[in-house]
Amino acid sequence: MRRPFLRTVTPAAFAAFAAFAALLVAMAPLPAHAAVTADPVSVQLLGITDFHGYLNPPRPGDDGVIPGPGGDLVTVGGAAYLATHVQRLRAGRPNSLLYASGDAFSGWPFEVAAHANEPTVEVLNALGVRFSALGNHELDVSPSFLIDHMENGACFGTIGRDSCFTDSTGARFHGADFDYQSGNIVYADSGKPVVSPYHVEWVADDAGRLFPVGFIGMTVPSTPVGSTSYQPTLRALDIVESTNKYAAELVARGVRAIVLNMHEGAQPQSGAGAPYDNCDNVAGPAVDIARQVSSDVDVVVTGHWHAHFNCMIDDPAGVPRPVVEAGNHGSLINEIDLSLDPGTGEVVRERTRSVNHPVTRDVVADPAMQRIVDYWNAQGSSRYLSELAQQTGDFLRTPNEAGESTAADLFADVQYWEADRTPAGKPDLALVADPPGPAESAIGGDLLYAKGPHPQDADGRILFGEAWDAYGYGNPVLVVTVTGARLKAILEQQWRTADDGTEFRVPLAVSRNASYSYDPTRALGNRIANVVVDGASLVPTRSYRVAALAYTALGNDGFSFGDFTNAVRGNTDRTAFTAYLRAHPVLSPAPLQRVHIESAARTGA
Repeated sequence: MRRPFLRTVTPAAFAAFAAFAALLVAMAPLPAHAAVTADPVSVQLLGITDFHGYLNPPRPGDDGVIPGPGGDLVTVGGAAYLATHVQRLRAGRPNSLLYASGDAFSGWPFEVAAHANEPTVEVLNALGVRFSALGNHELDVSPSFLIDHMENGACFGTIGRDSCFTDSTGARFHGADFDYQSGNIVYADSGKPVVSPYHVEWVADDAGRLFPVGFIGMTVPSTPVGSTSYQPTLRALDIVESTNKYAAELVARGVRAIVLNMHEGAQPQSGAGAPYDNCDNVAGPAVDIARQVSSDVDVVVTGHWHAHFNCMIDDPAGVPRPVVEAGNHGSLINEIDLSLDPGTGEVVRERTRSVNHPVTRDVVADPAMQRIVDYWNAQGSSRYLSELAQQTGDFLRTPNEAGESTAADLFADVQYWEADRTPAGKPDLALVADPPGPAESAIGGDLLYAKGPHPQDADGRILFGEAWDAYGYGNPVLVVTVTGARLKAILEQQWRTADDGTEFRVPLAVSRNASYSYDPTRALGNRIANVVVDGASLVPTRSYRVAALAYTALGNDGFSFGDFTNAVRGNTDRTAFTAYLRAHPVLSPAPLQRVHIESAARTGA
């Protein structure tokens, strides 16, 4: 669904509208206008960032408690409380603009993620968000998912099961009432921006004369190669160069008030203990960028780092401008008050004020927003308890003596199956890493045959929520090409030395068409004895197509895939597992026969 014309002005539409607005200004009686607008035009900017679908109040460990100005702790967050605070701040402010700085969706809460992030969009629509910078997590699925589905409401898969769920009003999902901007994330082949690089809002003085305010969107440059947002068809441009380019374009079109709305951030050097509304020795990419981007930019709003600060930092001409970040998960609202010169539309910098407001829970939760949240909580509970498939035995994460487990084997088979559905076609094998202890693992736990605590469960029944909890953290399956020699080296990297000199292992599971053996008595780097793929021994000089989660392929599990080539992205882990279960309605644990200890090592011979 598209929103009213003044709410979304793309660069293409801007030129025509700017000419029209200029004509209106030219036709207005200048003496009367000068009398009415003796005072600057007041504009209120209200910004949130990194909401991540936290409809419900976040727990303390999810930044539901933040440090206040006196060192006291403040309990914050929750969409219904956010709505109340937004309404209070906007009261009596006709030129009030609410916007976001990226990572609004791709939320981790189950009730949001299990409904294709559509609940977040309903909440942001109800809040009145006008536009948003593109965050890295907005690309966790694909550019098409962002543009066609999240922005425009196009359905995919089965309606009501995979997308286009019924919202709290009883209507089908229609998309966002706002658009995304990024001037530096472009298609690798054409160099064209994935979304519009900027957005222009028009504010009015008391006489109804219009003044443009431009918002340039930028995105953290690591987005195309990040483990969740990995998109081989995209590339990132330099933020400073891109900002200056579009600032000059806006100025040439008559925009004199410009905001850099950037999903890249910084943080106080004192860390999370810094009060939410100060500038405690803040450092990071956003600060460096703020010191370099064109002086035509009057405000720098940041995100991505889940930090909170409120600074005034000099631009290249030595004139201070706000550089701010408003936390995450709906904990803060940043308010910036701009004053526009009524004669030029320029920001009167010395009158600019900025403050971070905590979204406290000591106010009455907005009833309309609470109804939306309650609805999606109920939908989440129902979806969690829905049946996906059946199992005939336990899938356990606990490994046997060789380091093989039925859970890891299952998920290696899932990745192998998912990769076969990508344009890359059937891979040679799949790998799943399962770091032990506190290290991050895609394997969340066991998938047990016995019924769980829910009355809707039964022996052998796999609930949607059980599958969700057992595997995945929103990472895509990648299919990449490596040599046989590199594949052996990857398998060797399972055994590592800790800082204290002790040895530990990060097991690698393989898909059912592959196996390997090892001798633990050999030196590190020389333990893999034999690797078999589709019945044939590994050939060091041959190329192999390997399916692995991006987190692993990009080295975040400590495995070096080297300079892999021909990367093709599949679905994310949980989406792939859900589809796998629908295609395989009855699962049985496979025998643990894919990883072997060499007999000499086993017997001590």
